[in-house]
Amino acid sequence: MDKHRTRFRRYEGGDPLAAPVDIAEALDAIGESVMGGSSPERAMQEFLRRGGQSQTGLDDLARRVAERRRDLLQKNNLDGTMQQIKELLDKAVLEERKQLARDVDMDDADRAFAELRLETLPRSPAAAVSDLNGYDWQSRQAREDFEKIKDLLGRELLDQRFAGMKQALENASAADKAAINEMLSDLNELLEKHQRGEDTPEDFDEFMSKHGEQFPEHPANIDELLDSLAKRAAAAQRMLNSMSPAQRDELMKLSAEAFGSPELMQSLSQLDANLQALRPGENWGGSEQFDGEQGLGLGDGTGALQDLADLDELAEQLAQSYGGARMDDVDLDKLARQLGDQAAVDARTLRELEKALRNSGTLRKDSSGQLKLTPKAMRQLGKALLRDVATRMSGRQGQRETRKAGLAGEQSGATRPWEFGDTEPWDIPRTVLNGVQRRLGGGGGRLITIDDVEVGETEARTQAAVALLVDTSFSMAMDGRWVPMKRTALALHTLITSRFRGDHLQLIGFGRHAEVMDIEQLTALDAMWDKGTNLHHALLLANRHFRKHPNAQPVLLIVTDGEPTSHLEPDGQVFFSYPPHPQTVAHSVRELDNSARLGAQITIFRLGDDAGLARFIDSLAKRVDGTVIAPELDDLGVAVVDSYLGSRDPSAPGAGSAGGAYGAASDGTPSAWRSGYGDWLGGGRGFWVDP
Repeated sequence: MDKHRTRFRRYEGGDPLAAPVDIAEALDAIGESVMGGSSPERAMQEFLRRGGQSQTGLDDLARRVAERRRDLLQKNNLDGTMQQIKELLDKAVLEERKQLARDVDMDDADRAFAELRLETLPRSPAAAVSDLNGYDWQSRQAREDFEKIKDLLGRELLDQRFAGMKQALENASAADKAAINEMLSDLNELLEKHQRGEDTPEDFDEFMSKHGEQFPEHPANIDELLDSLAKRAAAAQRMLNSMSPAQRDELMKLSAEAFGSPELMQSLSQLDANLQALRPGENWGGSEQFDGEQGLGLGDGTGALQDLADLDELAEQLAQSYGGARMDDVDLDKLARQLGDQAAVDARTLRELEKALRNSGTLRKDSSGQLKLTPKAMRQLGKALLRDVATRMSGRQGQRETRKAGLAGEQSGATRPWEFGDTEPWDIPRTVLNGVQRRLGGGGGRLITIDDVEVGETEARTQAAVALLVDTSFSMAMDGRWVPMKRTALALHTLITSRFRGDHLQLIGFGRHAEVMDIEQLTALDAMWDKGTNLHHALLLANRHFRKHPNAQPVLLIVTDGEPTSHLEPDGQVFFSYPPHPQTVAHSVRELDNSARLGAQITIFRLGDDAGLARFIDSLAKRVDGTVIAPELDDLGVAVVDSYLGSRDPSAPGAGSAGGAYGAASDGTPSAWRSGYGDWLGGGRGFWVDP
């Protein structure tokens, strides 16, 4: 036998002309979920389940698997072989009766005896076939139909164990049947030898050389042969288990008539015993309930049970609900067989997407083994959010895009690759050098391509110390403001770290107490039932940040949806009271005054429609010559970014205005604020505070 024979299998590489998988949509969705409180691992799994705008997800594939399984059970039954046998038997008896009626030369006593025998046949097909075994058929057609029963049984029983045998042995000769019996004998001998540990690779090669045409799957070794045979035999056993007791009894009795000899059934029983001993882990004991009208033969029924087993495995793989689940676990060959090639392509795309997310530096495991968004992922997500902000701003404010905003200063001497929308001048020497190096390195093509272009970096003329204070009390999460708040912080962080690197940004979250957070900590922050809105503590941290940068312009941006309800006591303990206590308000006002004395440009972004909160926030802003903006949630990021850009460039259109396209500040300001005292009119309550 040629040990170097060529073996072919399905190409698994997908479309070789397809574009590389794009993770941008997935990263946006994952980032959104993470900012809403999901873990990155859960967020990635959720995206894979849901899919994207042009990408089928696991849930859709799982739904189709469930529908395919349901259709198999609801459309089919297991009576196909028995119905065929009954039809052949009825046809043979009818032809024989016709012949008896036509045969005038036949002895009357013999005719009467034959007719009586046919009329008194048992109702059971198995008993009737057994009863007619010694019958002397007068009709040649009837005899042929009766022999077809035995031939059909033999082919169906073989088809149960070897897919395709029913068709391959149609009209088989006596020599063909003898060859099958010899193959079964040799196969059982090989399996028994393997079970004893006495077989060699040469034994397998010899068997395949002699009987290889019976195994179109071309197993490479005995283990592959065993796996294939055991799966099929286990499905055949599950089919028997799925039959009613009466159906099983009929089939067992008929099996002895296969090919007119009990030899075949004996060999198959021996084969089943060998396979169960060698592969006990297969599912030999399951059953299914078939309720349809379309009868399946023994071979087709076994195939249906194999399909059901494959569908069950696929359902588990697609659910990805077990520990350590990966898209690599999904059997694409089975998926293609059950749902078609496009389903396998969809699953392969999801597999590549998962690998890209894990291997492209967007997700990493922390010390506890949990997946986290990497700084690279945060930058990509921030850029996407900033692009969205830029699009909204350009649509509302006359094509004013964020990367063009702010005051560009002198060139720093550094260069960077050109990006879409850059307005900085090209660095010609560096650009030409990039083109030359690319061509010398074998890149070929034009002298200059867009990838060669570099632009000169510029420094801002004025540095800013920016403090973004975001309310992290539970009301923000409860009222759907949690994710917009995080998106806003990430967009501003991305803008400053990428375009205004000389500015100093500090992110401060304030709930019951305040805390300085890095962007990863803030975006991953879970919503908690945190009673308290400690604006006082947040302002203390912001003013400390301003004092650390005395030469920078202080910019204070506050995002909140509630009145201050907690403050820090001198001993560092948090005091909480709702409704707000006068001392809490006084501490907050005093620290806001300190921000104003440090020269901070102050903007307060008020979320929600509470009239009392609006009056209170307006009073605070008027007291420190600040601005109040009441944006819609979708416009929060635009409002904050635009306010920041306006604070860096006071001459910019709309800078310092109260609201602009995002909302409007109230008109009235209690005179007591301007005289040094404030009358807070929140929710119908009023009291005097000493600032």
